[in-house]
Amino acid sequence: MPAADSTPVVTRFAPSPTGYLHIGGARTALFNWLYARGRNGTFLLRIEDTDRERSTPEATAAIVKGLTWLGLDWDGEVVSQFDRRHRHAEVAREMLARGHAYKCFATQEEIEAFREAARAEGRSTLFLSPWRDADPATHPDAPYAIRLRAPREGATVIEDAVQGTVTFRNEQLDDMVCLRSDGTPTYMLAVVVDDHDMGVTHVIRGDDHLNNAARQTQVYRAMGWAEPVWAHIPLIHGPDGKKLSKRHGAVGLEEYQAMGYPAAGMRNYLARLGWAHGDAEFFSDADAKAWFDLDGIGRAPARLDFKKLENLCGQHIAATPDAALLPEIEAFLEAAGRPPLSQAQKDGLARALYCLKDRAKTFPELLEKSHFVLGKRPFLPDEAAARALDPVSRGILKELTPQLQNASWDRDTLEGVATRVAADHGMGLGKLAGPLRAAIAGRTISPSVFDMMLVIGREETLARLQDATA
Repeated sequence: MPAADSTPVVTRFAPSPTGYLHIGGARTALFNWLYARGRNGTFLLRIEDTDRERSTPEATAAIVKGLTWLGLDWDGEVVSQFDRRHRHAEVAREMLARGHAYKCFATQEEIEAFREAARAEGRSTLFLSPWRDADPATHPDAPYAIRLRAPREGATVIEDAVQGTVTFRNEQLDDMVCLRSDGTPTYMLAVVVDDHDMGVTHVIRGDDHLNNAARQTQVYRAMGWAEPVWAHIPLIHGPDGKKLSKRHGAVGLEEYQAMGYPAAGMRNYLARLGWAHGDAEFFSDADAKAWFDLDGIGRAPARLDFKKLENLCGQHIAATPDAALLPEIEAFLEAAGRPPLSQAQKDGLARALYCLKDRAKTFPELLEKSHFVLGKRPFLPDEAAARALDPVSRGILKELTPQLQNASWDRDTLEGVATRVAADHGMGLGKLAGPLRAAIAGRTISPSVFDMMLVIGREETLARLQDATA
């Protein structure tokens, strides 16, 4: 039976270290983290590295780094499934001793020959071992696999918190191998043993594992262990409704950091990708932990939508305190392979964030708008800015410069001085703002000219105006 409601919640994320951390895996980790953290439970990280040929330390490091960037903290040490192989083998032998498993002496060649013949004759290729009910006296002195003695009749029923009741006819399930003839345990057995030993109460994972749940349930029942709550979540598809792949854009989590999406925005977006709480779109971690439940997960695949991701990320950048934004911007620069900021640039950016963060959806966009404070004199105007600095405009700026020399350096005073100079030339402040912006930032798109003047200060503002009018 599934774990009782009174049992403390324990969830886990158990990726295979055979490549980058897929965004779908990151969402699975997030769902497990939210479910545990919202119930004062435990969230564990297990690396399923039994495939020694494909598992790499670099992939494990990438998983840990990706989860750390996303802000998903786990409890205790990272568990290596491979390190627990002796325990897995012990359980296989225990099932053998109890009569819930048996020795199978069929070789790989014999199994393949059976399947080839079955295909040729149009029969089921499900291998039914001739050793299941063989007299032990007939056992040869040869290597053997340990197979689960699965029920042949009836059905294995999974009560899934997302998919509902799912029924598997036992005649369609084979006696899975638990321990190979070389003594190594299979992934299917290892997962069950690890989840049981680690006290996992809820298995929240992609619905591509739903078929595995039927066989894994049979292991729980053979051992007399409490079954977890199963929750198989739909996969993420691309905008076109097809399985997410590289042709849709970034699929690895580290790519999203390198593209400049803030971690809080990614958490918010991934939570909404296949799960809903009413009409809520933008929410905090505290909200997500309080609201997240398995019954809010839909059964249909979620579709990745980069516009929604950008909009949510923009809202999170705007809502994040300046002091917390700076370290994340520095981490983005490192992840993207861009040069780090100097101390002077960091100081300038810290002063400027108040007028930048409401207008940027990603960190590259924010840094582009920060050009006026990150760059150095002389600020060479781009093509559009150069057009704004025509001879007439430069003449007006030349007249404005000495009037700013002794003005009080506050917004109202600066705006008042600029408005008077513009009026003297029969124009509104908006007409003067263009060339003023071009002179200060070298661009035609930037924060408010008065915000820029306040951020860079009197001396730098006057120097840039003199550069532009020289």
